Amino acid sequence: MYGRKVKLRFLFVVIIFITLVLTVFLVLKSLEENVVYFQSPSEINSSIELNKSKIRVGGMVKKNSISINSNEINFIITDFKNEINVTFTGAVPNLFEEEKGVVAEGFLKDRNVLSASKILAKHDENYMPPEVKAALEDK
Repeated sequence: MYGRKVKLRFLFVVIIFITLVLTVFLVLKSLEENVVYFQSPSEINSSIELNKSKIRVGGMVKKNSISINSNEINFIITDFKNEINVTFTGAVPNLFEEEKGVVAEGFLKDRNVLSASKILAKHDENYMPPEVKAALEDK
């Protein structure tokens, strides 16, 4: 009923569609393993189950909460409703300080303790590197 040319076009469209669906599936599957969800201390405190996957906790570093023991840094992240204690081994970013924004990535030991593998310091849109700020003040 259909000519050979029509059948080849239909087969070509079907192969392209299958390839597209397979590509989208593989991309989404690989992203599923690498996506780290951002949560606040309140969201962690109110969650019903404690999962063992890697998470990111964001908030402000509580004032007078930073303590440094040899190569381990302990501090508290707060969202002004709830708090979570963070332990981190390694070097922290230059912007890391009390009462500043921070994101800690790691694994929860329990609802109140996060063992961080990475610390990301946040800054506001008005941030200016110290060198540039000093150069502008000199003028």
